[in-house]
Amino acid sequence: MAAIKVDHVTKIYKLFDRPIDRLKESLRPGHKEYHKKFYALKDISFEVEPGQFVGIIGTNGSGKSTMLKLITGVLTPTSGALTVNGRISALLELGAGFNMEYTGIENIFMNGTMMGFSRREMEQKLPEILSFADIGDFVHQPVKTYSSGMFVRLAFALAINVEPEILIVDEALAVGDVFFQAKCYKKIHEIRESGTTVLLVTHDMGTIIKYCDKVVVLNRGAFVAEGEPGPMVDLYKKILAGQFDGDDLEGIGQKADFAEQLLKERETAQKTAAGSPERESMAAESKASAAVLKSCSVGQKDAEASWLSGLARNADQLKYGDGSAQITDVGIFDHKGELTNLLMKGKPFTIRMKVRFEKEVQEPIFAFTIKDSKGTELTGTNSLIESCETGLFHEGETAVASFVQNMDLQGKDYLLSLGCTGYVHGEFVVFDRLYDVVNLTVISEKNTVGYFDMNSQVKVERL
Repeated sequence: MAAIKVDHVTKIYKLFDRPIDRLKESLRPGHKEYHKKFYALKDISFEVEPGQFVGIIGTNGSGKSTMLKLITGVLTPTSGALTVNGRISALLELGAGFNMEYTGIENIFMNGTMMGFSRREMEQKLPEILSFADIGDFVHQPVKTYSSGMFVRLAFALAINVEPEILIVDEALAVGDVFFQAKCYKKIHEIRESGTTVLLVTHDMGTIIKYCDKVVVLNRGAFVAEGEPGPMVDLYKKILAGQFDGDDLEGIGQKADFAEQLLKERETAQKTAAGSPERESMAAESKASAAVLKSCSVGQKDAEASWLSGLARNADQLKYGDGSAQITDVGIFDHKGELTNLLMKGKPFTIRMKVRFEKEVQEPIFAFTIKDSKGTELTGTNSLIESCETGLFHEGETAVASFVQNMDLQGKDYLLSLGCTGYVHGEFVVFDRLYDVVNLTVISEKNTVGYFDMNSQVKVERL
């Protein structure tokens, strides 16, 4: 018997142009319809077996969160059937069931009652919940006095420590500081090992690869495919870049290069642990870097293609400059030379920019900067810093600047900015700058503390 069975489920919302239209339709049932139908989900079917760790992925607006709310009973389907066998604990909107006037303790017991636990059972679970949340004496204060961090810590601790038969998680693993996040991931690993059924929605493809037994891909409310994590992540990458079509599903049963790469890395790490991993790692990285450089060589066919059209880009990007040069195209290429917004941590990648010159420019400077979602500049460089002589460009000529480097940033989302500047009569001039033009999503199986990985080689000896 399946733990969760979704059988031809459709969820339709009625959209009204004006509030008065809702009233008109309610007063005249069966007559003129004043609404438009929006299909949040359309004829979705899949099953989750007991003990499976299943991920649901898709772009924003694909219906992932709606599906979880239907499974947990927060919403009801317009048509189709949902069957759930087991007690559910849901991490949808953390703390959504909390009463702001109640203390933390009171909210714990209230939510426990809602989940079907007796007060005695919750008293037995209370020490573990409080230890996990680690908010001290604030647990005796009304939750309206909590900081946002304390609030989500308590909500997460409650949901994850009630021994659920089915755990539903919607983008709720990145709460609190890095230490609390580590505790959360450790707990998720323990839950997975214990055989609890888990249904996870996340944009973190590293988590999907690391934990999931099966992945379901949704797009614009429709079911696309389900299968092993590797092929599904590759499919998601194509959807994200706007390069998906029906032909992509033909070989979906085969293991994708992305998944194979991760498995090979694990096997290599185990086999070389007693040998000389540094030398083998250097050789592998050198070979990978050479492959990226070869794949990113400029050719006539490449020059005519539009890289930016194949990337998920920011519609609200900021652009300015005096117009002496124009950045006409931007490309991001992974370690296999494929155009993508998704990059693997620890692998080489290339940032490329095409610049057309509207005036004669001597020694233009090409630059990039990577920022986090808060706008903090994390890293970047330019052709001047790297001692790269660029020469003279005449009006109408186009330059292609390529930056090749390893991705050592932690697994998360970042923003890429680009610029072309220079010196005219000794004065610094901005020819063209694009801020936050595209995003970079770094996929990682191992996130260390801080912004980037020190790539430490750890050795422990017994004395």
